Amino acid sequence: MTRRPFRAEAGAPALMDVTGTPLLPVVAAGVYRDELAQALLSFKRHGQYQLRRCLGGALAGALRAAAQGDHGLLLVPVPTSTGGYLKRGFSPVHLLLKEASRQLPGLDVADVLDRAPGRGRLSAGVNSGQARQRTSAGQKGLGRGARAQRVRGSMRTRRGSRPEVAGQPVLIVDDVLTTGSTLGEAARALHHAGARVRGAVVLAATRPPDAQDPAPAPAGAV
Repeated sequence: MTRRPFRAEAGAPALMDVTGTPLLPVVAAGVYRDELAQALLSFKRHGQYQLRRCLGGALAGALRAAAQGDHGLLLVPVPTSTGGYLKRGFSPVHLLLKEASRQLPGLDVADVLDRAPGRGRLSAGVNSGQARQRTSAGQKGLGRGARAQRVRGSMRTRRGSRPEVAGQPVLIVDDVLTTGSTLGEAARALHHAGARVRGAVVLAATRPPDAQDPAPAPAGAV
């Protein structure tokens, strides 16, 4: 299921330029299908917290493949949407990264990204029920253009966090890679804060139906 972390950005159009050159390298623990997809959905949607250990371990394996030999990296989780948090009561990425980081001495977590005001956060005068209704659709089913439009300008670094990441090498961490728009937006916000974005790591990546079996990620892949 997750025995061979692999480079996944080629299946994410938002992370490739017109010449086919990666804009942001991404290492995935596995493909979003079968047992991995079911386990992640059970963890996120049904609160099966006992899966945190095995999923966190899989994420740790991908992080290890991406950062092997480099112990100065900061791990930056992608912030969950307001709708997702209201629905679940927790951030899956943060919980899985907390589990994974226990197995990775020398790699520190920097929780510095946030949703920009009015873009995935509660606004004044909007109650939780209204926010849930507005954001319940999430990004599922959206195409590349719609996803890119939805996330553009949606993230920023938290006030006062710039000194923590400025000049520092970072890896962005998320749960599922689809078009790559979310990771691209996270990278934009971190670049703006002066961080040196080395790449990203995800637990699972989707890929085109006609793609061949993914190639394993080499050591120090990003």
